[in-house]
Amino acid sequence: MGEEILINFTPMETRVAVIENGMPQEIYVERSARRGIVGNIYQGKVVRVLPGMQAAFVEIGLERAAFIHVEDVLPQQSSSEEKNSTSISQVLREGQSLVVQVTKDPIGTKGARLTTHISIPSRYLVYMPANSHIGVSQRIEDAEERERLRNALQSCVEEKSDEIDQAGFILRTVAEGAAEAELQADVQFLQRLWKAIERKLTTAPVPSIVYEDLPLNMRALRDMAHSGIERIRIDSRETFQKAEEFAQALVPEIRDRLEYYPGERPIFDMYNVEDEMQKALGRKVDLKSGGYLIFDQTEAMTTVDVNTGAFVGHRNLEETIFKTNLEAATAIGRQLRLRNLGGIIIIDFIDMELQEHQRQVLRTLERVLERDHAKCKVTGVSELGLVEMTRKRTRESLEHILCEPCNQCQGRGSIKTPETVCYEIFREILRQHRAYDTETYLVLASSAVVEYLTDDASDHVAELEAFINKTIRFQVEAMYSPEQYDVVLR
Repeated sequence: MGEEILINFTPMETRVAVIENGMPQEIYVERSARRGIVGNIYQGKVVRVLPGMQAAFVEIGLERAAFIHVEDVLPQQSSSEEKNSTSISQVLREGQSLVVQVTKDPIGTKGARLTTHISIPSRYLVYMPANSHIGVSQRIEDAEERERLRNALQSCVEEKSDEIDQAGFILRTVAEGAAEAELQADVQFLQRLWKAIERKLTTAPVPSIVYEDLPLNMRALRDMAHSGIERIRIDSRETFQKAEEFAQALVPEIRDRLEYYPGERPIFDMYNVEDEMQKALGRKVDLKSGGYLIFDQTEAMTTVDVNTGAFVGHRNLEETIFKTNLEAATAIGRQLRLRNLGGIIIIDFIDMELQEHQRQVLRTLERVLERDHAKCKVTGVSELGLVEMTRKRTRESLEHILCEPCNQCQGRGSIKTPETVCYEIFREILRQHRAYDTETYLVLASSAVVEYLTDDASDHVAELEAFINKTIRFQVEAMYSPEQYDVVLR
């Protein structure tokens, strides 16, 4: 079984799942009220320069000022010596206008991370208006194909050199096998887009947004639909039609893989995506052998603890530990993608005495991470027996999107937001509507959830009632936890 992409769309929320060999590997959630801003371009204003940190705060119109480091202001061709010797106060001053792009969403108490090195992706290329370099993705390993792509793109750029103004490009991984005509179309598309952004910059107020990246459902088609994807299923007819139009214009090679899914069974139930999302919000992950993993996510880093649990093995202790660690390495690679964990990650495998066992476990982890779209770097086993690695973090983790700090445990854990529980209730009502015939639904939930349903989500409740042609009533249950609810047929 190959790979599939499932797109579940509602007006409030879009969810995308990447399925490999029948198992969910990646889950993305984007809510219309709180879309991510990575890739957006802003006309910003420098509000504070911090020479001691070699950084500055830039106002771009968000709740918190964004952050930019000196290396993201200096030209990319600058040497490390130049970057170390140049003070941020030499290149930025307070009150200065600055065109910036978001590279990391605001996470926790941290503001967005910015750069002046603008890059705009299309299907096959990444356009860099201030850089004349032509690069090829490291994931394209065939030397002949790399050279072919580089030469083909060079021809396109030279042909349009009078219009492109020495812009730079990076050939993305999906460009492998692309024809020169396809690259030419991307070059023209990116050139037109950048010209439009430049025109907007001349009149845009400070601070303001001048370019917004695509919504999640379209980014999935642009960034995730590689040649190994067998089909892309979409459960909204309107979204499917928009996807067809988008594919026809930008990614025609995937158009025949698009499928509208009208089935009565919710699309995320097909591969147990809902169950996997619930598990990905928990600390504990059970292994088939009887061992288990414990994930602890903090603002500074994520730690993963590996335990043998009930697994006792059949030979000796070292063999038991080795097999548990091998299984854990595979499970960790998948969980990092599912949970979208980024930054510093410390893995505490069970101590192994044999160097060969350590090498094989490390190689297994690296092999699993090769399939990860996010850039990962494993540094090896430390003196304490810990595996230290990093995974590029651009957007918030699944837990941070779906949950909030729990006021009942003084921030030691987290619970789902009333909004998340509300959407779960909607899906449960739709599920029961398809299975049973009833006149009324009674929703029992905590006061916070009922308040959200009858206030913030009242319009959506009305739309749902009209869609199922049934009445939905609500009742507060004082003893229910914030995540607990029941849908009763009346």
